[in-house]
Amino acid sequence: MGKDHKIEVNGIEISFIQKYKNDYISLTDIARYKNHFEPKDVVKNWMRNRSTIEFLGLWEKINNPHFKVVEFDPFKNEAGSNSFVLSPKRWIEKTSAIGLFSQSGRYGGGTFAHKDIAFEFTSWISPEFKLYLIKEFQRLKEEDGKRSTLEWDVKRELAKINYKIHTDSIKKNLIPLKLSNAPEKFIYASEGDLLNKALFGFTAGEWREQNPEKEGNVRDYATIEQLVVLCNLESINAEMIKQGLKSVKRLLKLNQIAIEQMKSILGHPSLKKLN
Repeated sequence: MGKDHKIEVNGIEISFIQKYKNDYISLTDIARYKNHFEPKDVVKNWMRNRSTIEFLGLWEKINNPHFKVVEFDPFKNEAGSNSFVLSPKRWIEKTSAIGLFSQSGRYGGGTFAHKDIAFEFTSWISPEFKLYLIKEFQRLKEEDGKRSTLEWDVKRELAKINYKIHTDSIKKNLIPLKLSNAPEKFIYASEGDLLNKALFGFTAGEWREQNPEKEGNVRDYATIEQLVVLCNLESINAEMIKQGLKSVKRLLKLNQIAIEQMKSILGHPSLKKLN
């Protein structure tokens, strides 16, 4: 719920505020059901009762590790007497209570209470009004739950779309380009350059010319996926050499295999663990 969230119960507009990660309901608004012009007096009268003080003290003991029990005892002993008067502000200041809080302001000001306490207060005001309040409160929470679920679904679908964009970008940059038929006369200086050409699209020398500021060689900057494919290509190339295939034919075949393998392994969960 947002800070400015309101619901209407039997013609009374009641505010809700998030505090301490919990819902707090305006006691001032609820009190208008009993006295529209002086709601704060209704709250003070409720707090004069011994049963109210005992309830507030028990709630704080359960939920508030910083509750000042020693300061609470005098209130408990005096509650119910004709001379006993207690305001929410004094209760909070003396006991470090968190079940109630007050805020000023022409709109949205007044005393707010944790929903447990607010429902208890409403019981004192009117059991019938309490039932209507609980019903509206639950309806509001259900709507918020549905809204949160919808927002989660939207975020999940957006994540899927973004993931697709991301993986498409990876594929575009990592999947080797298909080489055209290389001229028979073109012979690579080494088998290492043949593999580089098949997988990366350029030789070690060509990479250094394009990246003069970088140290090492092209393989030092390869992704885990490219290194896996490169390892496979080395084994396959060794078998092709045994079969007596010329370097140009091996290059074209290795390039085809590199493309197929890269498409197959991109995004594999096992490789994600290695990254």
